[in-house]
Order: sequence, then structure tokens, then C-alpha cells
Amino acid sequence: MTRPSPSAGPGTASSGPGAPDITRLQTTIAELAADTYRGRRVGTPGSRAAAGWLTRQLTELGATVTTETFPVHGVRNLYATPTLRWRGQDLVHRRDFVEHLASADLPEPRTVAIADALVPRGADAEGWMPKMIAGPRQGDRPLLAVRTDLHTRMVTEGGEVTISVPLRTVETTGTNIHAVLTDGVPAVLLTAHYDGVGDDPDQRLPAAADNASGVAVVLEAARLLAPTGIGIAVALLDAEEAGAQGSARHAPHVPPGTPVINVDGAAQLGDAAAVEAGGPATALLAALDQAGRETGVPLRAGSMASDNRRYAAAGLPAIGIGMGIPGYQTPAETPDRVDPATLIAATRLVVATVHHLAQVAV
Repeated sequence: MTRPSPSAGPGTASSGPGAPDITRLQTTIAELAADTYRGRRVGTPGSRAAAGWLTRQLTELGATVTTETFPVHGVRNLYATPTLRWRGQDLVHRRDFVEHLASADLPEPRTVAIADALVPRGADAEGWMPKMIAGPRQGDRPLLAVRTDLHTRMVTEGGEVTISVPLRTVETTGTNIHAVLTDGVPAVLLTAHYDGVGDDPDQRLPAAADNASGVAVVLEAARLLAPTGIGIAVALLDAEEAGAQGSARHAPHVPPGTPVINVDGAAQLGDAAAVEAGGPATALLAALDQAGRETGVPLRAGSMASDNRRYAAAGLPAIGIGMGIPGYQTPAETPDRVDPATLIAATRLVVATVHHLAQVAV
């Protein structure tokens, strides 16, 4: 979408007044990724604790803060670690296999034919198989997804496997956090989801990039924009990992015409930030393009399947910005993998975009 200005480079801002504070950004990520919050899956004690902490952060910024609870449907919950045994060997959950979301609940091990119980699925570049908590309706037979290369070998060699899939579908309650920092023109809504997929029964999934990094950027951008007189509202959303149910709840109540900037993943910029626009977003995209040139952050059109789509579907000008999620939804998604320069770049991009929108509105 844009090339950076030759004189600018992402993440080059100083730490003086009006500039992003990397310590604050990293502190937010470390807090949300901590053991206290247990992966922040919607409806869990860890998620509720995260909502409480974030509410306090926004209140300390001087915002008027409200919370809204809402029902969340169809969340998959592993209540024990699944097992897969083949030819006397116990395979490793999240390395060799994962639960299939269409599986029936099978708490006790059962011996079945390979063809009846296993399907192939890819792993990430580091050999992890990500966790998901929303998907197709559970069926009537137990299923596991096995790493593609291993699945090929198992099918070729044949035989039976012994498996367990302790997986339930639960109904729960989510919490959206809404804050108004300043009233003014234009009124811009900054959003990020704070929920994660939750810890496994026997290992941590800290969700530092997805999306503690996006939350940190939104909080820091709001802090920097609050003194400007521009109208700034913030929505920290729950249940994005369960089908973006939090933004679906909120979007119909946002005033028409409100520009929405959603940040989902600000951990590793790479070649360019991915941007997806929806709704009547021409002016918003123009402001983002100017901001990219000004801050030196390269932009490209890319799929951003996140809360921005719910706002766009409600007829609002909305953009989703993503800058990488290393370790996506695995135990490898840790705070040390969130790049400080990317956090700075994302914050500067959001702040500059809002400033350019304000100039158009004057």
C-alpha cells in the first residue's frame, strides 16, 4: 500500500514526551502473559482477572470506563490432556497431534482404527500445532488431528491407535471493556481483543503476541492521544478467539460513521504490516497511508480475520492492522518474542493515523 519515507524508519521514536514508552508497552505484555491469567480464555478466572487489570489501567488514564458482560456460545474446553498411543509409543500433544474440534468427548482411552480416528493437519515452522477453541459442531465419534508427515506414515503402516479426547463444548460469559478518554472531533475507536485460547491442562499458552501485544499498543496510543483533544474511545474485546463474539456484541451500538482501528498482533513486523479495510473506509485508509509514509512503516493489503470485520459488517469504516504473531497459539508465544521495535512502530502508526484523520475533520 505504501513505501516508507527515506528519512523515516519504524521504531526510531525517542523515549521523550509524546513518544511511545517501550517499558510501559512491555510491562503490559508481561502482565497479561503471566501465570495469573492462565492464557485468558473467555469465561475463565484468568480472563476475568485480565479484564479487571485492564479496567484499572484505563481508569488510571482518566478514562470513563464501563464493562459489559454477554453470553458466549460454542467454546471448546479441554479438561484433560488428550492422548494418542501407537505401536507402544505415546505421542506428544501439540507436537505430534492435537484435538479435533469436531471430535466427540472421549475421556477414557479407546482403541480404534487409524482411518476412523485420525486426520492430517500441518504444524508451524517450529513444529508446534496451534490451539483453537471455536469450530464446527462436535460430532459423534472421537477424532484427533495428527501432524501431516506422521499421519502419512501411520496410514501407510496401518494398525490401530489408542486415543482419548477429553473435549467439551461450554457456554460461558465474556466481558467487553469500553472506555472514553476524550470527547472531540473526530471520535475514533481503538480496539484490540485481550482474550487468548487459554492454557492447556498441562502446559502454558501465554498469548503474548495474540493479543497482549495489540492491547499494549492500543493502551499506549490512547495514552499519547488523550491530551490532543481528539475524541478517543477504546474497546478491549473478549471472545475474539471464540468467533469474534465480543465485537459482534459491540459493533451495532457504535455511533454511525465512527472510524475503527483494530490492532491484532504487533509482535514482529517483518516486511510490512498487513492491513484489511472494510465499510466506508476511504478516508481512514488515506489517513493510514499518510501515517505509514510519515512513520516509515510499510503497509500491504492482507487478510486480517479479526474484530475489524464485525465493525465493517455493521457499516462502520474499519481497518485491521497486524504486525506478526510468532508462536501463534502455542506454548512458544512468549513475551521475549515480541519485538520492541515493532511495538514502537505499531504505536506510532496508530497515533499518526488518528492525527491525520483529525486534520481531515477540521
